[in-house]
Amino acid sequence: MNNQELKRIIDQICRDKGLDRSVLIITLEEAIRSAAKRKYGLSDNFEVTFNEETGEIDVFHFKEVVEEVTSPGTQISLEEAKKLDPESALGEELGVKLDASNFGRIAAQSAKQVIIQRMKDAERDLIFDEYKDRVGEIVNGIIQRVDKGNIILNLGRSEALLPSSEQIPRETYYHRGERLRALIIDAKLVSRGPQIILSRTHPDFLAALFEAEVPEISEGIVKIVSVAREPGSRAKIAVTTSDNEIDPVGACVGLRGSRVQSVVQELKGEKIDIIPYSADIAHYVASALAPAGVIRVVVDEDVRSLEVIVPDEQLSLAIGRKGQNVRLASRLVGWRIDVKNESKYQRALKDGYQSLLRLPGVGEVTADLLFEAGYGSAKDIIEVEPEQLSMIDGLPQGKAKQIWDAAKDYVDNLAREDAEEAAREAMAKDFFSQKAEREAPAAPEALEPGAAAIGETPADGPDEAL
Repeated sequence: MNNQELKRIIDQICRDKGLDRSVLIITLEEAIRSAAKRKYGLSDNFEVTFNEETGEIDVFHFKEVVEEVTSPGTQISLEEAKKLDPESALGEELGVKLDASNFGRIAAQSAKQVIIQRMKDAERDLIFDEYKDRVGEIVNGIIQRVDKGNIILNLGRSEALLPSSEQIPRETYYHRGERLRALIIDAKLVSRGPQIILSRTHPDFLAALFEAEVPEISEGIVKIVSVAREPGSRAKIAVTTSDNEIDPVGACVGLRGSRVQSVVQELKGEKIDIIPYSADIAHYVASALAPAGVIRVVVDEDVRSLEVIVPDEQLSLAIGRKGQNVRLASRLVGWRIDVKNESKYQRALKDGYQSLLRLPGVGEVTADLLFEAGYGSAKDIIEVEPEQLSMIDGLPQGKAKQIWDAAKDYVDNLAREDAEEAAREAMAKDFFSQKAEREAPAAPEALEPGAAAIGETPADGPDEAL
């Protein structure tokens, strides 16, 4: 192989494999150095350089200049050194140029193995570096094989794994050679090379599909705030925009639903609710629970909990089949949601308000102040400190502690009455249970062998004389 041919091969490998030229040249130099060690010994005093302009490989074996040679592999006599370099002196190291073509078949084979292995390592690192920065992207792959439910996709330069846990339930996965889209969720290096993990169930897969279908999202005009999915069944996606002239929901739906339908088809019929995001949590959760209507939302920011009141006839619609609608809405907004119908809520309000009016020193005016401040019952009052009640506007100074003590007595009395009632019910149940046991007919006693019960004639005894 001449020098120009070696240059051409290096250029072709770099182009075909996408490898860095400097990496390949370093690999080539290391391979030649390994071959030199094979030929001349295992010392490290070899230097290999590749001339990129001429394509020539220069190999130098460095030896110490000595008066008398005792180790030919590492030393050279001063006389021989003078022949190569007239300025040589004792104690210096002199590089003796070697002919790389004389390394022999075994050394050449060793060099070839080093080059192949280093190329594989470099290509593996290149693929890993490419895909580790593409986590969150959608890729198209060709189904290569199915192994124990896991699908192996061919992405061109590498393979990717779609585990069974990341496949949409009840979705039929196709045959070998068919195309499949999925989201890259992880890329890691293992002993066999880079391993790329895909998913079709991840919420970001739905977001990436919308980004591919909706130009306003890819351009940053419309933003996806949150996604909640139950793969293969239903999903909710919240969107917003900073441009008041654009309807973010309409942009995602598209003309006659063309954009959202493309996403639904990719997900094999998964139902998708697109809702507008709102910084007001009450409006946000009302949209998230659609198509059910919402009458009122009670917000508890301390525990991030929402009590949502809906019309009686829409309770089942708000909750959804097996609780799916409210569960997805809760994931979407990131708050706990408790859905109640209007009748139950009104009853709770009435009972709680009445408990306020029963407190000594609390009239309608004070009860209204407490109720509007969020204290809907006597039990709500004792869940805070008296100092917090004193912060209510319009509540007379010094009355907060009095109200708190009255509420505490009221709740304690209710608890005591409930306990006494439970004890009475338990005693009554025990009394009737014992009474039933006493009135139950006793079982007949066992008779002695040969004896007969009262009023019974022995079957086999002799007849009595009259």
